Amino acid sequence: MVDELPERLAALGGRRGRLEGTAHTQVVVYESDGDDTPDVARWATEQRAHLMEALGTHGAVLVRGVVDNAALLNYVAARIGGELLSYTERSTPRSKVDGNVYTSTEYPANQTIVQHNESAYSHSYPRWLFFASVVAAETGGETPLADTRALLERLPADLVARFRDKGVLYTRAYREGMGLTWQESYQTEDRADVERYCKQHGIELTWTEDGLRTRHRRPALVTDPVSGRESWFNQSHLFHTSNLPPATREALAEMFDEEDMPRAAYYGDGTPITDEEMDTVRDAFEECIYAFPWVRGDLLIVNNLLVSHGRRPYTGERQTLVAMAGAGGGSDEH
Repeated sequence: MVDELPERLAALGGRRGRLEGTAHTQVVVYESDGDDTPDVARWATEQRAHLMEALGTHGAVLVRGVVDNAALLNYVAARIGGELLSYTERSTPRSKVDGNVYTSTEYPANQTIVQHNESAYSHSYPRWLFFASVVAAETGGETPLADTRALLERLPADLVARFRDKGVLYTRAYREGMGLTWQESYQTEDRADVERYCKQHGIELTWTEDGLRTRHRRPALVTDPVSGRESWFNQSHLFHTSNLPPATREALAEMFDEEDMPRAAYYGDGTPITDEEMDTVRDAFEECIYAFPWVRGDLLIVNNLLVSHGRRPYTGERQTLVAMAGAGGGSDEH
């Protein structure tokens, strides 16, 4: 990790930059240095190349107090990231707000959302994530970040080798009242649409009396096209049944056969990933985490290939919006 920004990134059009974070995860923070700071849309357009450089090196950029509504996020994110993406092959509940701006995952305030790279389980995923704080929580509600290059270096070499060689097999069973339905996940009521999507994206599917089962394999690591460095890029620890509270896991195991569990993860060859291996991954995430308190209007830009994100529990009202850009993926190499 570097201790300070290069001169070309230290001052961008009326906003001063600095590094914040830990030995493992750093964020480039920009704040206004005067009253004549340009509006954020013009600033983002003019400074796009510098922002992309910062994202390619550090993985995350925080611009303080500049975006506090969905329409502005929609505009600014498109100026930086290009055409915004829709949220397809969903794994969590969200609502569309404006254009391709969505609410962040709508889980209860007392729940933690564990670290993950957005849509890393999918055939295609966003390169860039844009978060805007419209309402900051009374307490908590941070969006912790973890550099997944640093995380990879903290994992045992033999575990990394297994994941690199085998990849991850993700399985899902969709049914009413148990997480998202297939209609919610694929945003359609037409089974033919689902079948076409799955065929195009390498997903095996089986229609059941209760709904739908799917299986698909994805790489566990990704190589950043800019730096050439590998990073941990999968959601095995999130899909794995050890992510469930023990009582919930036990109850589901009594209710369903293994193939009908709502979500599960295995090595790509179908062999089990142990609880201990997943605990090792979670511990490495925790070692790498950096979190900052949200302030209304904050804009956080994340390089999804290099930095994971999550959410801490909170009190009071909280509204954080998200937009995604830069479609990646499409390859089975790992």
